[in-house]
Amino acid sequence: MPEPNTTLTFAVNLLWVRPGKVGGTEVMIRNLLTGFHHEKDPFHAFLITSKDNADTFRHYAEEDPRYTIDVCDVLSANIGKRILWQNLHLNAHLRHLSLTCCFSPVYDRPVFNGGIRYVSVIHDIQACHYPKYHPSYEVWYSKLIWKAVRDRSAGIVCISDAVREDIEAVYHFPKEKTTTIYNPVTVDPKETCSFATLSERYHISPKGYYYTVGQLIPHKNIATLLRVMAILKERKTPEKLLISGISGNAENDLVRSVRELGIEDCVQFTGYVSNAERNTLYQNARAFLFPSVFEGFGIPPVEAMILGATVITTRCTCIPEVTQGKANYVDDPYDPEDWIRAMEHAKNHSAELDTTRYSLPVIAKKYLAYLRSVFTAS
Repeated sequence: MPEPNTTLTFAVNLLWVRPGKVGGTEVMIRNLLTGFHHEKDPFHAFLITSKDNADTFRHYAEEDPRYTIDVCDVLSANIGKRILWQNLHLNAHLRHLSLTCCFSPVYDRPVFNGGIRYVSVIHDIQACHYPKYHPSYEVWYSKLIWKAVRDRSAGIVCISDAVREDIEAVYHFPKEKTTTIYNPVTVDPKETCSFATLSERYHISPKGYYYTVGQLIPHKNIATLLRVMAILKERKTPEKLLISGISGNAENDLVRSVRELGIEDCVQFTGYVSNAERNTLYQNARAFLFPSVFEGFGIPPVEAMILGATVITTRCTCIPEVTQGKANYVDDPYDPEDWIRAMEHAKNHSAELDTTRYSLPVIAKKYLAYLRSVFTAS
């Protein structure tokens, strides 16, 4: 086995990145590449990019000679052709570059290895548990590639123990091939804006509103929070709820529910907000509510706790794990009364959170160590 101070050379598959359109997975890999930049462990990473995303990665190579940009003749935006090119040509392309190791920060990879040793990351198997929220071809393809990852990847990273246990239980991934490395959470407490501006925009006061962040899709369970607000209004104790998040396939249903429940004065959808605005809303909320029933990691409650917010959330999937048991938890995520009781008795335990578990230097070091252990194994 090569000595630890020898240069680790590997490819990073970035063909799947559609800038601004793949959510947390894009944030994760960009953060990770930044983290690698600050590591002293000698490595040389070939960033395998597409024609329409290469420019968004060039600064890594400009800032660090250990990165090399390689542009493939494919568009990330054309998903079908990109998947086809990846399966027909990626392995040969890597061999042409004299590369034998490839890190894929998502599950997507060629079905066959073609002489390449792969390490893949599984963020969740949502399409398995919630197939009705995905096109049938996406469900079929996901299952095919999960099995390829299981059977042919040299190493598999899961972003939480909950994901690791899930893939082992559902798809029988071998335990000896999997490991858990958390996502880095890079929220900056100093990145804030004037609360007065937000107060005027949303008609809120400090600690006078609840806040939630999430894509507007069914398993995020925002519908339950709307029922909570309706009950509170009926009881003559109206509260204000701000909901930040990009659109999803439940958006129209949620907007209609707000109208039908008569809580237009209690609930406001903010749409997209900047990091500074989001952080300020975290910090000034009475509590951050995170009703999701399925997460691979669940960054928002961790962000909120790092910023000192009181967090009320569910016991579903990885959420108690990544919040380290330091949040306030509802036993039944679909029961409005359970939420109301939690909101009435919530305590702030955010100062007890061990934030080093999510720090970028720690996560980057773990990834490089794991890649070295797998790629240099005999």
